[in-house]
Amino acid sequence: MIDLSGKVALVTGGSRGIGLAISEALAGCGAAVAINYKENDEAAGQAAGKLEGMGARCALARGDVSDAEDVQRVVDEALEAFGKIDILVNNAGFNRDALILRMSLDDWDEVIDTNLKSAFLCAKAVLRTMMRQHWGRIINIGSVSGLAGNAGQANYAAAKAGLIGFTKAVAREMGSRSITANLVAPGLVITELTKDIPRRLVEEALQRIVLGRLGKPEDVGAAVAFLASDEASYITGQVLVVDGGLGM
Repeated sequence: MIDLSGKVALVTGGSRGIGLAISEALAGCGAAVAINYKENDEAAGQAAGKLEGMGARCALARGDVSDAEDVQRVVDEALEAFGKIDILVNNAGFNRDALILRMSLDDWDEVIDTNLKSAFLCAKAVLRTMMRQHWGRIINIGSVSGLAGNAGQANYAAAKAGLIGFTKAVAREMGSRSITANLVAPGLVITELTKDIPRRLVEEALQRIVLGRLGKPEDVGAAVAFLASDEASYITGQVLVVDGGLGM
């Protein structure tokens, strides 16, 4: 069983969907969890209640992780609550889909900022404390779209592909300090972001998913918990695809 007792995790976008499943998975393994969220106080409060109901220590840190000042405040609040940060999960993200010829510059910039720039800002903000500890885990949440591309998602696919390169760069820079960096790339997981996908497209995807089912947020949470653990201490710079065989 994975044991994260005594560890502290900061999960961006950690109050709903995949982020909440990640927060619950880490808490279930014994970690204290600082949940970052952007604006939905009600959802954040419910998430904190779930973790506290599990007996976990939990703190909330509201802020826009695409903004450098907000990121520093979020990290400072997590450090104030728990004294350290051992695990950073860069999960915050959203999609604004359109074909390239119809995609606005704002659609491009906002998706890149939230899905890619935020990972850079958060990693930069926590790495000094991890370096002092000589222990850390950076886990970025990508997507199979970042591996294969997807029509109508040039901004999202570019951001998620960029996360792969960023993950490998962090792994190379931080390996000597016993800090690992890895990326989890989910396939089609049903969350608020994906629930409105037309049924026809879901059926087409199911025909290509080897395991014959859609992904659950908990599938991603389990992968993150593993990469955060001592059992994964010799794994860095890797992409762990959690897609049921969709991309084979």
